[in-house]
Amino acid sequence: MSANANRVVIVTGGAQGIGEGIVRRFASHRETVIIADRQMATAEALARTLCDQGHEVIAMPIDLASPAACKALVTSVINAYGKLDVLIHNAGYFPLTPLADISEAILAQTLAVNLAAPFWLSQAAIPCMQAQGKGRILITSSVTGPRVAYPGLTHYAASKAGVNGFIRSAALELAHAGITVNGVEPGMIRTPAMENLGDTEHNAKIEALIPLGRLGMPADIAGAMFFLASDEAAYITGQTIVVDGGATLPESTAAL
Repeated sequence: MSANANRVVIVTGGAQGIGEGIVRRFASHRETVIIADRQMATAEALARTLCDQGHEVIAMPIDLASPAACKALVTSVINAYGKLDVLIHNAGYFPLTPLADISEAILAQTLAVNLAAPFWLSQAAIPCMQAQGKGRILITSSVTGPRVAYPGLTHYAASKAGVNGFIRSAALELAHAGITVNGVEPGMIRTPAMENLGDTEHNAKIEALIPLGRLGMPADIAGAMFFLASDEAAYITGQTIVVDGGATLPESTAAL
């Protein structure tokens, strides 16, 4: 049995892509995992599959652009299970849009889902985690914004740079309560969302420039997330782990 068995874990955007990888990794270690996603059909199908394999996984709907919905989700989980051990905000919004064409609606949705949601989710989780004397808050950030740029993602880059600032400041505020706050910065990961960034030929060119010679997989991000949620990472807070196959190293042309 895993040393982390019976923990309660929330994963936003857990229905597919990186989120699905995270859900599968935590569920495989006998954690109770809540998939919080707006794509309920996909989330419920994943939950059924994992439950059929003997894991405890449930799907819950969430509108991450709504502060009230974010807080209601966390409160509902705490009321149902009596605790919350790991909060993972993985969901993201990033329609490829040139700066000149970004509308108020696109910018508002990007900032609400990517940057504001961690505030509302964390606020709802903090009292419970403080009472427990420990907790993990984890966020999927990105190399885009904090480290590199990508055409058509100015709005997304700004939100993820803000996420990294949130991680550092929140970690400092919550350390005294035994709550750690960390993140993972994925590079190019092979997910359905990659279709937003270009066609197959375009993505193949990017893959060829990555030092490790391949695009990342959701499992690569899930492994880093699971480590940050583990006892082995108990002394790590306010940090992000870059998982990009070496693409953002100064010598790599993939970052250009």
